[in-house]
Amino acid sequence: SLPLLQAKRKRNSLNLLELSEAELEEQFVRGDGPGGQATNKTNNCVVLKHIPSGIVVKCHQTRSVEKNRKLAREILQEKVDLFYKGEDSDVFKEKKALEKQKQEKKRRAKENLERKKFFKEMQQLDKE
Repeated sequence: SLPLLQAKRKRNSLNLLELSEAELEEQFVRGDGPGGQATNKTNNCVVLKHIPSGIVVKCHQTRSVEKNRKLAREILQEKVDLFYKGEDSDVFKEKKALEKQKQEKKRRAKENLERKKFFKEMQQLDKE
């Protein structure tokens, strides 16, 4: 799973803090996990550190170094924004909204299940 909200949201919808390249320290290391030789022999995992805040992001989601670099910057930008803005961050607000939607969906599913059980019980009583 992708950290924070990076997978489900629209990039333009959030007002995130900008990162300057001077504040970033970038390394390329070997990734870990499944992948065999492709993972063991290539340095396509990106480790990105935001020097002022000390936040470190490790990204090895694809086999491409360029895609991993881009993804690492997006994830780091979200984390830095959350670090500095806290609850005022758009990332935080969107995460809370998604949690609320998930809880509402769960509640409706539970209500539907109870309704179905009640309906089956009524059918059983009618047959008797």
